[in-house]
Amino acid sequence: MDVLIPKKKWWFVARWWWLGLLVLVGTGVASIYWPRPGQRLHVAASRLTISPVTRGNFQEFTAIDGVVQPLHTVYLDAAEAGTVQQVLVEEGATLTAGQPLLRLANPDLQLEMVNRETAVYDLMNNLRNTRTQLLQNRILRQNQLADIDFQLAEARRVFDTNQVLYDQKVIARQDYLQSQNVYRYQLRRRQLTQQTLHQDSVAMQQQIEAMQESVQRITSNLALMQRKMADLLLRAPVGGRLSSLAAEVGEAKTRGQRLGQIDALAGVKLHAAVDEFYIARIAAGQVGEVVVDGQTYTLRVTKIFAQVAKGLQIDLAFTDVPPPGLRRGQTLPIRLALSAKAPAVLLPKGGFYQQTVGNWAFKLGADGTRAQRVAIRLGRQNPNYYEVLAGLRPGDQVVTSSYESYADQQELVLDNHQP
Repeated sequence: MDVLIPKKKWWFVARWWWLGLLVLVGTGVASIYWPRPGQRLHVAASRLTISPVTRGNFQEFTAIDGVVQPLHTVYLDAAEAGTVQQVLVEEGATLTAGQPLLRLANPDLQLEMVNRETAVYDLMNNLRNTRTQLLQNRILRQNQLADIDFQLAEARRVFDTNQVLYDQKVIARQDYLQSQNVYRYQLRRRQLTQQTLHQDSVAMQQQIEAMQESVQRITSNLALMQRKMADLLLRAPVGGRLSSLAAEVGEAKTRGQRLGQIDALAGVKLHAAVDEFYIARIAAGQVGEVVVDGQTYTLRVTKIFAQVAKGLQIDLAFTDVPPPGLRRGQTLPIRLALSAKAPAVLLPKGGFYQQTVGNWAFKLGADGTRAQRVAIRLGRQNPNYYEVLAGLRPGDQVVTSSYESYADQQELVLDNHQP
């Protein structure tokens, strides 16, 4: 007869005991290698950027891009409307002052010019005819005056003779009085003729002067028309390089339309846009620097444009001889100073600032294998450095790369072998 043997339970208890021991060991291992807040974290050294804290001159500046432009630019506008008849130069040509650039045709202006010339010639002919006629009238009046002088002299002779004869009782009183009246008539006649001659001379002079003024006015108008005709031939007002010329044969141009521009060959400047954040800190005379082919050149702000469009627009000129070989439109990086240089403790900029806002950082220990979290205080900044106010000293090594993966850690253990 079979007997029921009771099942032993010790193997069940042993199984759970070994399972708990395994969990405990795994938890201990994880506590060492798995990052948790407030603990150290092993990090590959190759993934970190370590920068030294130094002492040097700190200066606030902003990095901007400057576009090379000629120091002086002269724009070419159409002084008169017309159709492009001939283009005499090509873009990029080097010009001398007064050199012809292009020729316009304007038939209406040419017709008006002919009419003005005809009017001037007609007026000048009328002036000559009037002057000739007035001179002839003057000669006629002078002939009349000469005839009256002759008759007056004869009447005076007869009157003087009759007066002597009348005193001697030789002639009758009637003859004496008749000769006296004739003399007085000729005398009065001469006075009137002389007065008329004087008035004619004055009137003739006034008429000639009025016609001369008319000739001068219409001649001035003719000279103006001649200048307008000359404006149909566009000339270079200054010497330089023709950087642009917008004209094709047969194309109609209106008065005042922009045709091109000439860049002066003497000197260049840089035109740049500064972020609106710095508007209050930009002033004429402010200093900047630009590096070209490894050499540093000093710039100075010469002009600040009143209109703010896509930032504050400024012009900068070289304080000394500009770099050779600069071309219009070339872009150069500029460091525009916002403050004077002053001694300070400097920390290179890096991605750590996004997580710490400058309140703390990981500083390496003396052996360089561990980085402790330390409180710091940063001040001003420029595109390259932060100004350190507290927490760091020159010679310290700081992790400046991003802390995004370990912002909650207190210590970083640098592993030089971990990839």
